[in-house]
Amino acid sequence: MKSFSLLKAVVVFLLLVVLHYTVRPLLGTRVSVDFLVIAVLLTAVHVRPGAAAVIGFITGLVADSLSPLSFGAGALAMSAVGFSASWLKAAVFGDNMFLQAVFLAAGKWSFDVLYLVAERRLGVGDMAVQLLLWSPLSAVLTGIVGVLIVLTFRLSMESRP
Repeated sequence: MKSFSLLKAVVVFLLLVVLHYTVRPLLGTRVSVDFLVIAVLLTAVHVRPGAAAVIGFITGLVADSLSPLSFGAGALAMSAVGFSASWLKAAVFGDNMFLQAVFLAAGKWSFDVLYLVAERRLGVGDMAVQLLLWSPLSAVLTGIVGVLIVLTFRLSMESRP
C-alpha cells in the first residue's frame, strides 16, 4: 500500500510539471496557476525539510533553465519554499480544505516574493504592483487549483514522519 501511494505521488508530481509547461503558457494571463509550486508544496508535506529543499532546488533549476537572465532565482525560491513548507507541515490539517488552500496560496506568494527579490529585474514600482496585486491573485488561484488537485487525486495532506 505504501508503494502505491509513493507511485501516485510521483505520477501526480510529474503530471503537475507537465501541466506547468503545457497548460500554463496557454492561459497567457498575469494571474496564472503555478503548477510547480503546487508540486513542491504537496511533496514537501510528506518529506523532511532537507529533502524538500533538494526537491525544490531541482524543480527551481528546471524552471530556471528556460530563463537564463534570472538563472538561480527560481532554485533559491523553490528550495526556501520547500524547506519552509516541510518545516511548517504541522500547521496543515489533513481534512481542512480552507487551511490547505491558505497553505498553498501562502507558498505561492512567498515564492513570488523570493523570486522577484532575487531576480532584481523589476523596478520598485513594478515590483510593488507585482507583489501587491498580481502575486496575491495568482496565489489565491494556485491555492484553489491545488485543493482541487488534492480532491481529484485523493492526496493526503497529513504529514508523515
